[in-house]
Amino acid sequence: MGERFESVDATAARLREVDYLSDTNIAGVVYLAERLGKPVLVEGPAGVGKTELAKAVAATVGARLIRLQCYEGLDESKAIYEWNYKKQLLRIQADREHERDWETVESDIFSEAFLLTRPLLEAIRADEPVVLLIDEVDRVEVETEALLLEVLSDFQVSIPELGTIVGKQVPLVFLTSNNTRELSEALKRRCLFLHIDYPDIEREKEIVRVRVPEVDAALAGQIAKVVNSIRNIDLKKSPSISETIDWARTLVFLGRNEITPEVLGDTLHVLLKYQSDIAKTRKELGVDAPAVIKK
Repeated sequence: MGERFESVDATAARLREVDYLSDTNIAGVVYLAERLGKPVLVEGPAGVGKTELAKAVAATVGARLIRLQCYEGLDESKAIYEWNYKKQLLRIQADREHERDWETVESDIFSEAFLLTRPLLEAIRADEPVVLLIDEVDRVEVETEALLLEVLSDFQVSIPELGTIVGKQVPLVFLTSNNTRELSEALKRRCLFLHIDYPDIEREKEIVRVRVPEVDAALAGQIAKVVNSIRNIDLKKSPSISETIDWARTLVFLGRNEITPEVLGDTLHVLLKYQSDIAKTRKELGVDAPAVIKK
C-alpha cells in the first residue's frame, strides 16, 4: 500500500481530518501496522470505535474498505471463496450435449470463470489500495479462525482446483473483537495488538464537539461528564461513543443547552437500551443528579 503516514503524529493528524480523534497509542499502532505490513487486532468494549478506526483509515488513505462481518457459522465459502455451482451445472449439461470428455469438462468448470470471490480473497486480489476489516472475529468458531491464518500470514489463498493464489498487495488489515471468547495464540502472533477503551471525559468532550459542532463547549462538557458517570454504574450495556453522539444530537434537536435532571430522564433511552439499565440509572442519579451533571 506504500508509506502513507510519515510519523505517529502525522497519523493522528490525518485521522483527525476524517473526524476520528485518536490518542498516541492508537495512532502509533496504525503507523506501525503500515510500516510492518502486519494486521491489527483491536479489542475493547462494544461501541468504542474499533470498527470506525478501520473506516477512518480507509478514508484517510483513499482505500476501498472491504468488510467481512463475522458470525457463528461463517465458513470458507462465505469468507474466502466458493464455486458457482449453478453455472457449473449449466456448463456440464451443455457439454454433455457436445459429448465432451470429463477431464475437459472438469478443467473448464474449475476455472476462474466459475470462481466466486468472497471478502478475504477479494482483498488480496484487488488492484487498488484496500483496507480489510474482519469485524467481530471472536464470533466465529476456532475452526473458522484457522482459515484466516494463511491469509494473514502470507496474504495468499490455496484453492485445491486452481493452486495457490498470491495476493497482489498487502492490504491494511483490522480485526475487531469484543473479547467474548479467547482468540488463538496463532492468530494473535500474526497481529499487532491494540486495546481501545472508553475515552476519558476531556477526549469524549472533544469527540462530541467534532462530531456535533452545534454543541458548545459547556454542553459538551456536561454530556461527557454524565456519560462517564453512567458508565461507572454496573449496567448490562454501557453507553457507546456513538450513543453519546446520538444523545448530543438529540439535545440539539430538542433545543436544550443544559442538562437538568428532567432532561436526563426524558432522554435517557437514547443512551441506554435496556429498561433495567434505565431504571437503575434513574435510581443512581435521581436525587444527586444535579451535583453529578453540573457544569
